Amino acid sequence: MGDERPHYYGKHGTPQKYDPTFKGPIYNRGCTDVICCVFLLLAIVGYVAVGIIAWTHGDPRKVIYPTDSRGEFCGQKGTKNENKPYLFYFNIVKCASPLVLLEFQCPTPQICVEKCPDRYLTYLNARSSRDFEYYKQFCVPGFKDNKGVAEVLRDGDCPAVLIPSKPLARRCFPAIHAHKGVLMVGNETTYEDGHGSRKNITDLVEGAKKANGVLEARQLAMRIFEDYTVSWYWIIIGLVIAMAMSLLFIILLRFLAGIMVWVMIIMVVLVLGYGIFHCYMEYSRLRGEAGSDVSLVDLGFQTDFRVYLHLRQTWLAFMIILSILEVIIILLLIFLRKRILIAIALIKEASRAVGYVMCSLLYPLVTFFLLCLCIAYWASTAVFLSTSNEAVYKIFDDSSCSLTAKTCNPETFPSSNESRLCPNARCQFAFYGGESGYHRALLGLQIFNAFMFFWLANFVLALGQVTLAGAFASYYWALRKPDDLPAFPLFSAFGRALRYHTGSLAFGALILAIVQIIRVILEYLDQRLKAAENKFAKCLMTCLKCCFWCLEKFIKFLNRNAYIMIAIYGTNFCTSARNAFFLLMRNIIRVAVLDKVTDFLFLLGKLLIVGSVGILAFFFFTHRIRIVQDTAPPLNYYWVPILTVIVGSYLIAHGFFSVYGMCVDTLFLCFLEDLERNDGSAERPYFMSSTLKKLLNKTNKKAAES
Repeated sequence: MGDERPHYYGKHGTPQKYDPTFKGPIYNRGCTDVICCVFLLLAIVGYVAVGIIAWTHGDPRKVIYPTDSRGEFCGQKGTKNENKPYLFYFNIVKCASPLVLLEFQCPTPQICVEKCPDRYLTYLNARSSRDFEYYKQFCVPGFKDNKGVAEVLRDGDCPAVLIPSKPLARRCFPAIHAHKGVLMVGNETTYEDGHGSRKNITDLVEGAKKANGVLEARQLAMRIFEDYTVSWYWIIIGLVIAMAMSLLFIILLRFLAGIMVWVMIIMVVLVLGYGIFHCYMEYSRLRGEAGSDVSLVDLGFQTDFRVYLHLRQTWLAFMIILSILEVIIILLLIFLRKRILIAIALIKEASRAVGYVMCSLLYPLVTFFLLCLCIAYWASTAVFLSTSNEAVYKIFDDSSCSLTAKTCNPETFPSSNESRLCPNARCQFAFYGGESGYHRALLGLQIFNAFMFFWLANFVLALGQVTLAGAFASYYWALRKPDDLPAFPLFSAFGRALRYHTGSLAFGALILAIVQIIRVILEYLDQRLKAAENKFAKCLMTCLKCCFWCLEKFIKFLNRNAYIMIAIYGTNFCTSARNAFFLLMRNIIRVAVLDKVTDFLFLLGKLLIVGSVGILAFFFFTHRIRIVQDTAPPLNYYWVPILTVIVGSYLIAHGFFSVYGMCVDTLFLCFLEDLERNDGSAERPYFMSSTLKKLLNKTNKKAAES
């Protein structure tokens, strides 16, 4: 056939030369990037040590039971607070964020109470009224009325004011609501004077409005939870349908790749077209209905999302989004119609490879299991670390006492030497945290926990990519397919990856993890800078976030191809990444023509499966299928199971198509290597199948015509 190599070979690196002994993935290989392997093992040992330390100091019961300022749990059986399930904050204003409340970090005295306050009272007025007995239940345990008003408030024995509150997550939050445009505390009839007097609550707005936002979020969460309890069975059925459709789609690709691809394209266009039609019909139906012309901006955020479906603007937005997506897909199909024909041949070859290595379709389950372990360990460690803080008490004194601001123990302070040296001193709650080295290192430990999660998760994904690449490379480099295909190619590739290339996988995962943890830190800093009015800082932060996002995408692309070269040649990470990058650059036209077009086709396949299952779930949960109209469960928000089915269907479809995607990428790199090593003659025959030979002839013909 002669040498058909393009003229641009040699511009990026040295092409591979003919090697008569090369028959695919090298079996006689050595360990690579051993130093990174050692670093990974040491990091895992350190990660386990952090987990043990966190489990020793942390107490996950704080997630369930709130704790008072002395670290005692509210409502837990067998304790003195068993009948006091709610946590009461003396000064809710100091809790500037609901997140602070949920993390038990509010810097104000806290006690366990039987029930939250239901009336507005001040300590000064309550002391001289019959409500004082009611008021004293919200003072510190053992409170005795033997001090003046100023001393009681100074020592933090009682709150200065009681606000009508509602329990949320076993914590008392002010019940603030709007009445005729005026912020009100609780019900008007529960106020101190009983005449519906409006109180000045300006000092409560900062903390209480946010707390009420959490109350609404909690109500939304409860309704969503109720929907899951009555619809989980049907959600599982929907996910099973998505799995069956994905598996059927993969099997049909094995035998009818060309037909299936075109059917997939047509079905995606039709599904989007139906979505546009349905949005238009809903938009037309709402014309003239009262309240349907209210804009989304004027309506604002509503916890009941069904409200938005009664607005014409909502359906107009849906219709515009789907129309734009439809136009983009149609334009891409028009401009890529010839390249799609070429990509179909590559998909056919990938279908054959997957057919001969069918167990590869089950490997995503291994990856999923390992990722679940990583997520579980990270989440549990994060919970234990976040619940490691303790209440810190310090000595306060209005006079010039030398012991002021030193830590103390409230139980032993009255009889201590400090109390005798400073008679007017008092041991008061200061903040949550701790002054030990462990507590000062908590933030660093949380960052290390997140970093190790990224590193291990990326390592698991890299292991899957190398394993699949090794199996599919064994198929490609078998001269007589499938007779020369080795036994158990997937298990052999998995063993080689763990035995020889743990260090290389750790190296690639480490680079990606560093970029990802930097992105997390940038997001954190961006949240902190949102309140600032420094436009330069905001612009700089936006640019940094964009740059690191692009860098992460590039590293993922480079790592993926480097892992393929590792699976084939057994070289270290840097060498593999360089060879893969130069190989792609030497064939940049083919990369653009074939590789990305197949990615686009796989995306359409995912959209077809997700769209089909999503439409079926929509009609079922909205009681629009007459045959099973009475079977669908009653729901607060029908979008809850629908979105769950859609997201779950996408993850399932992505799991199946990720195997195909790795197969295509591996075969593509092997195809490019084959072109450089061999020329198709009897002495140097191609390893590619007849399908790929036809693909080669088509691309060469197009290059000659151009």
